[in-house]
Amino acid sequence: MRFGARRLFEDVTCSFQAGRRYAISGPNGAGKSTLMKILAGELEPSQGSVTRPKKLGVLRQDQFAFDEFRVIDTVIMGNSPLWKALEERDDLYAKPHDQLTDKDGMRLGELEGIVGEAGGYTAEADAAVLLDGLGIEAAMHERKMSELQGGQKVRVLLAQALFGNPPALLLDEPTNGLDLDSVHWLQDFLCNYTGVLIVISHDRHFLNSVCTHTADIDYETVIMYVGGYDEMVVAKTQVRAGIEAQNAVREKKIAQLNEFIARFSAGTRSSQVMSRKKEVERIQTSELARSNIQRPYMRFDMIRASGRHPLETKSLAKSYDDLKVILPFTANVTRGEKIALIGRNGAGKTTLLKSLLRNAPGDFDDATRHFPINHGSVYWGHEVSVGYFAQDHTDTITKGITAIDWLQQFDPRATQEELRSLLGRMLFSGEDALKSTSALSGGESARLIFCRLMLQKPNFLVLDEPTSHLDLESINALNISLQKYEGTVLLVTHDFDVIDEVATRIWHFEHGHIDEFKGPYADYLIYAEQKAAAAKAASAPATSKKLQKAQKAHKR
Repeated sequence: MRFGARRLFEDVTCSFQAGRRYAISGPNGAGKSTLMKILAGELEPSQGSVTRPKKLGVLRQDQFAFDEFRVIDTVIMGNSPLWKALEERDDLYAKPHDQLTDKDGMRLGELEGIVGEAGGYTAEADAAVLLDGLGIEAAMHERKMSELQGGQKVRVLLAQALFGNPPALLLDEPTNGLDLDSVHWLQDFLCNYTGVLIVISHDRHFLNSVCTHTADIDYETVIMYVGGYDEMVVAKTQVRAGIEAQNAVREKKIAQLNEFIARFSAGTRSSQVMSRKKEVERIQTSELARSNIQRPYMRFDMIRASGRHPLETKSLAKSYDDLKVILPFTANVTRGEKIALIGRNGAGKTTLLKSLLRNAPGDFDDATRHFPINHGSVYWGHEVSVGYFAQDHTDTITKGITAIDWLQQFDPRATQEELRSLLGRMLFSGEDALKSTSALSGGESARLIFCRLMLQKPNFLVLDEPTSHLDLESINALNISLQKYEGTVLLVTHDFDVIDEVATRIWHFEHGHIDEFKGPYADYLIYAEQKAAAAKAASAPATSKKLQKAQKAHKR
């Protein structure tokens, strides 16, 4: 497949088998979404052909295509033959009874058969189960898609792809916009799926948990590996290291042969020289294609450490009209803690960050400075300097200037060499440093903001969804840098591995309450499971008593 003169991959021959779950891996721009569109039939390859089943479940990326439809209907549309049959059946039933012909009656019989075979009589109930699992509450099922927020629309479109149990599922970034609970539900669902699954995701834990095979786009081709993402990386490294080791042995042998040829080419040993020349041609090193993987390097330093208690809140509360998003919350943060904020989308994580930042030391826009709270106080400690990565981070970059000029304003004393070195570490090499900020992609904008944070050297990082636009290599670099960072971190992310490997403390949001847990995420999951089991056990006797009372009343 080519785009203009650029070759993404060629001579690709592979098969995707039922019962296997495939990850498509590769850095941003490698051609993952292009390959997915070719497999889905939305894009024709430059050469070759694709054989696919008649029915595919595809995650649609157009969030506005179904705005006029009910949420529940949008999901059912995932089974196109069923939806068409339902529409035609409803149109016939809508006719006045005296206008129905014998032909209409026969067609209704056929349609009822199609609807029955396709599970149409339980379609709404089946769609509701998918929506519930993905965090779309029952009250929203009858609403129009246009009434939903972007993240909610993504979940509905994901339910649409899953509906009807198609023999093949093609999911491009299915975890985008999902909170951890929804991601866990999706993992369980896909692990029990019996068809062919092909998925693109920047969530390493998700890929390792779900996928049995990995189709890696690199070296201008697609190479199939057994196992999840981490297993692919190990196997890929070993294969390349093996080729490089073989090449080293061959190059040493070639050097020895060339030395013999140079010494005796003008002498009497011409036959031996010719023999050595032929041997050199025979054992030429294997050509190693250039890998398209680029690994950024992140390191967050501090100019100075903060005081022992960099942040404290007392009875902090926030509401939107009658909706109480954050109930009175009191906390004391110790220097060096790395706190992960977790919970369902819309639970109040970003709201809490904005409530904290309104009087934080640092350079923030007017909207942040004037963010209103309803009650309580926020105290920032001695020598605190805050670095902020906003969820809507693209709006924080001034448009119409070069990347290097935008970065320069945060440290006018920094030299061009220092700025270019910093940009180069984040993959803005050469002329990329002069790229207009108006032309930056989501991933490039995120990497540029990380350049700013590394330049400013704050001792307190507030990161709201920093992994959303990053590829796996960049997420891994961020993960490692946060583990090594000696400052304090408040982190909102749905990336399991980042939370699991970085967080030392958890704030869990649910119905306005913030449940605190001091310890790593693995310990928190055990705590949460035990807490849920205890709550279930406590409610069981009450439920049993209500049931007994109802049964007695019924007998009377």
